[in-house]
Amino acid sequence: MSDILKLTAVEARKALDSKAISATELTNAYIGAMDETRGLNAYVAETQSKALEMAAASDKRLAEGKAGPLEGIPVGVKDLFCTKGVETTACSNILKGFTPTYESFVTNQLWDAGGVMLGKINCDEFAMGSANETSAFGPAINPWSSEDGPDLAAGGSSGGSAASVSSGSSLIATGTDTGGSIRQPAALCGIVGMKPTYGRCSRWGIVAFASSLDQAGPFTRDVADSALMLEAMAGHDKMDSTSADVAMPDLQAAMQAGVKGLKIGIPSEYVMDGMDPAILKLWEQGQSWLKDAGAELVEISLPHTKYALPCYYIIAPAEASSNLARYDGVRYGSRVDEGGSLDEMYAATRSAGFGDEVKRRIMIGTYALSAGYYDAYYLKAQQVRQLIKTDFDNAFTQVDAILTPATPSAAFELGVKQDDPVTMYLNDVFTVPANLAGIPGISVPAGLSEAGLPLGLQVLAGSFREDRIYQVAKTLEEAAAFQLNPVRAAGGLR
Repeated sequence: MSDILKLTAVEARKALDSKAISATELTNAYIGAMDETRGLNAYVAETQSKALEMAAASDKRLAEGKAGPLEGIPVGVKDLFCTKGVETTACSNILKGFTPTYESFVTNQLWDAGGVMLGKINCDEFAMGSANETSAFGPAINPWSSEDGPDLAAGGSSGGSAASVSSGSSLIATGTDTGGSIRQPAALCGIVGMKPTYGRCSRWGIVAFASSLDQAGPFTRDVADSALMLEAMAGHDKMDSTSADVAMPDLQAAMQAGVKGLKIGIPSEYVMDGMDPAILKLWEQGQSWLKDAGAELVEISLPHTKYALPCYYIIAPAEASSNLARYDGVRYGSRVDEGGSLDEMYAATRSAGFGDEVKRRIMIGTYALSAGYYDAYYLKAQQVRQLIKTDFDNAFTQVDAILTPATPSAAFELGVKQDDPVTMYLNDVFTVPANLAGIPGISVPAGLSEAGLPLGLQVLAGSFREDRIYQVAKTLEEAAAFQLNPVRAAGGLR
């Protein structure tokens, strides 16, 4: 099949079941696409031999009628997920050479469902960044970048995951979302990115950034694939004390239900100075689509939203400071032996192993947790976090879901925001509140900027109401009829 790369995961599963294609053929097509798109720097480790072995096993199970829900589907894995026998670095120099002896819960779920591992995918170092520019392997490049123009950011921290799915070098991919690291790159690359409710997907075996915020989720080309992948990833895990033993709602039924009779909240606080006018226009268009489909639009207020970003950039660095203390060259991490004392070895190891952004956040977090400042910063931020959560709790007594923009702008040129951390942090202004509140959110590609770059709409719902997310997202997807057409994609996808 010449159009094999154009198949969605749902379509590929049907083709595999009908024997129209084999898992080995599908995997070989994606290995070819990885070769073709290598200039995007989406992958940091390719596992072609492993992929072909897994595909052969999938073909055997398909022949025996024992296929799983993701049987034979090629998967890219963000380099934050531990993969047994495959190097896992969190895209940091300090972890280069680390090969886990165990599999993360999420990837184990995917392999049990029949997924085929293509390789490890680029991300910001320890997931700290909004443009994939802090990676020790260099940035992933947005496939929507023109051939003769500047390279555009794929978003972060899961920029490589978004770039691989958008360009056709993976069919689906894992990501993690701490403050928008799935939804923001998905929006910038024109694909679907889903952050489940905190606790829906186990954090066990994922390199930690901020433990009370981190959540794994899927990158896919459409909403139906997202639901399929999330159902495979999720599950209760006794190895993660924050893993929730809550049954997944029927996502397939939700996508067929439509939005007639639903109340959709439109928060006034999500109109911000300096927003791209095309995003405001798209947001208004999204509201019209839902209204035309039978939903009722309700103006709501999330008054503490304006404090979400400063609150996040105290809590997340504080937790990072604690989590990254283990990388000292003794317990974890590559050691640099310099100087005569233990303290000098620690300093040399961490100075050489961590990049500038990681060091910046460790120092901010350590300061916020230090004696004399803990109450003024960290404790106050936690109190504000509760107010933000209460805002959402109150909103969801009035509405079934909330519609907002996913990002304040389309993809931007690599390097232009790197010297101004505050400007870079503003990329997450619409996504951070959901992480602080622990609620699910999805970014759905819905339109193009004046420059022809993708723009996304974000749908939020109450905790463990992923069914509401997919109900609204499917309606938006059908109304938008967005065409995935990146410039630097594998030939078979275009």
